[in-house]
Amino acid sequence: MTTERQDDGLPERWSAQRKTEVVLRVIRGEALDEVAREIQVPVDELEEWRRVFLESGQQGLTRRGLDPEERELRRLQAKIGDMTMRLSDLRLHRGVL
Repeated sequence: MTTERQDDGLPERWSAQRKTEVVLRVIRGEALDEVAREIQVPVDELEEWRRVFLESGQQGLTRRGLDPEERELRRLQAKIGDMTMRLSDLRLHRGVL
C-alpha cells in the first residue's frame, strides 16, 4: 500500500510533520478554506488539526485519523461543496439565479 494518492499526488495519510506544516500555514495567516481546498482536506478536519496542534503541539497530530474510506468521503464532499460554490458564483456573475 502506498502513501500517495495516484490521481493527485496528495498523501492518503498525513504524517504529523506534514500536518504541522499545513497548520503553520493557517496560523501564519493563510485562509483556512483555501489551504483546505489546495490540499483536498475538509475544512473541519483542518480546523481539528489546528485545534489539536494548539492544544498539544505536533505530538497531538501523531494519532491516527479517519479510516481511508471516511477520509475519501470527506475529501469528495469538500470537493462537491467547492464545485457547488464555484457554480453558484458563475451563475451569479452571469445573472442567472
